[in-house]
Amino acid sequence: MKAMRIALTKGRLESSTTKLMERSGLDCTALRDKGRKLILPIGDGLEAVLAKAGDVITYLEHGVCDLGVVGKDVIMERGGQFFEILDLQFGKCSFALAAPEGADFYGGYGRKTIATKYPNVARRFFQSKNMDVRVIKIEGSVELAPLLSLADGIVDLVETGATLRENGLRVVEPVAEVSARLIVNAASLKLRKREIEDLAARLEAHLDK
Repeated sequence: MKAMRIALTKGRLESSTTKLMERSGLDCTALRDKGRKLILPIGDGLEAVLAKAGDVITYLEHGVCDLGVVGKDVIMERGGQFFEILDLQFGKCSFALAAPEGADFYGGYGRKTIATKYPNVARRFFQSKNMDVRVIKIEGSVELAPLLSLADGIVDLVETGATLRENGLRVVEPVAEVSARLIVNAASLKLRKREIEDLAARLEAHLDK
């Protein structure tokens, strides 16, 4: 049977996933010394595919990878046809609504404008509050939007809050907690159920809890 493929989000999640797999007894030598290779053997009939976060989901949906590791932020924004089977307990941060220090975000009757890299997450959050907001998608530093009076607030990922504070913003309200997740292609879960469950159990046993 062909190797089972797991798509890893490049960067910090890749590093944390590699450490977890090594604690689980997998041989990640090729990942540690990968050079420019993008498909690498990691032992026990597994191959790692290195990809950008959004592409991890694409590869699963098209069936070229069996599993993937991606942040919950990407899952919430993008969605898709896959199963989320394990919270990997790393890459932790949170979505938050932030606004300029001293501003009463929920005050007044005017329609609010929100800047964000995650328009779907923002829209769902405000829909849950029955608020009609204008959402502007920003690709770069969303903190700029309130500073330029383009937006009343932002919805963004927050780790320490230092960037917000340095730009005169504060967290108004948390939106959702985020961490890395193990996701699985629906067809693979049927065809390779035992292999996938064994790997998930192996990883879960070595999580930093």
